[in-house]
Amino acid sequence: MLIALLIALQAATAPTRMDVTEAERLAAPALACVHQEYPNKLAHTLASDADARAPRELTPVFYGCFDWHSSVHGHWLLARVARLYPGTPLAASAEAALAKSFTRQGVAGEMAYLQAPGRQEFERPYGLAWLLQLTLELREWDSPQAREWRTVLAPMEAEAVARVMTWLPKLTRPIRTGEHSQTAFAFGLALDWARVAGHAAFERLLVERSRAFYLADTACPMTYEPSGQDFVSPCLAEADLMRRVLPAAEFSAWLTSFLPQVPTRTGADGTWLEPGVVLDKTDGKLAHLDGLNLSRAWMLEGIVSALPADDRRRGALTAAASRHREVGLAAVTGAHYAGGHWLGTFAVYLTSRRGVR
Repeated sequence: MLIALLIALQAATAPTRMDVTEAERLAAPALACVHQEYPNKLAHTLASDADARAPRELTPVFYGCFDWHSSVHGHWLLARVARLYPGTPLAASAEAALAKSFTRQGVAGEMAYLQAPGRQEFERPYGLAWLLQLTLELREWDSPQAREWRTVLAPMEAEAVARVMTWLPKLTRPIRTGEHSQTAFAFGLALDWARVAGHAAFERLLVERSRAFYLADTACPMTYEPSGQDFVSPCLAEADLMRRVLPAAEFSAWLTSFLPQVPTRTGADGTWLEPGVVLDKTDGKLAHLDGLNLSRAWMLEGIVSALPADDRRRGALTAAASRHREVGLAAVTGAHYAGGHWLGTFAVYLTSRRGVR
């Protein structure tokens, strides 16, 4: 009777997964932008006049969707929906776009760019972590095309791992921002890759650094969140990482000290954590808060997934996740390129439960 009750409870609180119609809606902006070169924001170090070149010449695979990391995770989105909805027109369109991008010549150009002197910091850690998520999707996709694309991207995958493994032993403090340089968010994506890829040394390093950076943290100041242009929560991203790192019982105890403000009362709603509000969706930095709502939702769901079924915090965490999910998904319209070029990725990561196993 108790087991049946717990199963019913989990089913009642499980988030609704996207159907193919919703997937088509969320994927449309990525399909439109992965090969759209302009507008484009370069994070580009010039060593000479010769480096003043068009984006498609500098990074010939990931030149669309406004910037390199958004192009990378736009391609991840297309691989994700193609894998989840095989045989559909959506999958056919996504696979055609991926085939256009993932060529050996293009990857050779990307590698030449990455390995040029002075670019060791390029897209570290956010873009590199999303590159690993992209190749993780290809690793788990049982398809001849996916296996071919994974082989084509293998040099970039290895380069991303090598760069992070070189950097982490020299990083003496975590990076707690709510934007691209945050370490907790990137560590979570990278750790998921390491475990599927069977890269034991990389996994050990990520776990060791996560414990060193975050295990002693207490009373994370959620009242200071969000900053005005966050798209990931420093506190929730850390908790979402540590549920990957710690055994279940240890994580539950750690979370009690780390987020003591999570309500434990029966019937708690989601009002303890207010979603971000965007007043100008044409402003790319302000539009980050739409992404914050989506990433908060999936991080809250990830935290819940690591807690026992009778944990008294589950209700409040689930309610807050649902509230952020609703607000976040409503913002994914593609009406403004400032958010349209990337919000679909966060929406698909959330609705397909990519980070929850």
